[in-house]
Amino acid sequence: MKMKIPLFQVDAFTRKLFGGNPAAVCPMRVWPEARVMQSIAAENNLSETAFIVGGQGKFRIRWFTPTAEVDLCGHATLAAGYVVLNHMDKSLKSVKFLSDRSGLLAVSRAGDMLAMDFPSLPPRPCAPSEAVLRALGGKGAIATLEERDYMVVFETEAQVRALRPDMAKLRRLDKQGVIATAKGDKADFVSRYFAPKVGVPEDPVTGSTHCSLVPFWSKIMKKDRLIAHQVSARGGEIVCVQKHKRVFLAGHAVLYMRGAIEV
Repeated sequence: MKMKIPLFQVDAFTRKLFGGNPAAVCPMRVWPEARVMQSIAAENNLSETAFIVGGQGKFRIRWFTPTAEVDLCGHATLAAGYVVLNHMDKSLKSVKFLSDRSGLLAVSRAGDMLAMDFPSLPPRPCAPSEAVLRALGGKGAIATLEERDYMVVFETEAQVRALRPDMAKLRRLDKQGVIATAKGDKADFVSRYFAPKVGVPEDPVTGSTHCSLVPFWSKIMKKDRLIAHQVSARGGEIVCVQKHKRVFLAGHAVLYMRGAIEV
């Protein structure tokens, strides 16, 4: 028997279509088998597909790249919040998402934006790795830090923009991906994120990496509110607030498509 699953595709962290990071969102009554969700994510071929189960402002959530289930995804959570608050229950002011891998998350209305409540994951210093720098293909790195990913800090935004990583070398690293970051020319800081190991060569805008970027830059700049730009080809802007052990990430979202999957 075929299942019919609603599908929304949302551009997250952008005011305009064809910007930010596209994510698919599939609201469901019950989880199908993991292999089915993985196959749907592979067929969608976006950096992430979010699957949500629940109602009345409380949902469980899981995220899949085209090749793997991941522990945390920001832009697909923002997209899921957008779908719930704008297409499933417009009376809600916020929605809670529970992840077995990342705990309780929330998305709330914040003027014309949506704000996510995520865990703060300060990166830990580690010895500079020649393998990471060779894979990233950049010169002038001034620090290397790690959490789920390696994070390499450069002196200028121009250095981050100029990176042309070797994806085969990135796949061989022992972390999920690599964040490249620097102080911004117009924003407080900029970043790019590369994760070919989980099927995402370069992620256009990555909410989850800002769980580490925000506490790092907040401490350096000695302020709790920062504006972040992810300087991928599509680009995106995130308004960030560091608050105790949480980070609040706000951005816009735009609906691109809605339909249904039959599997």
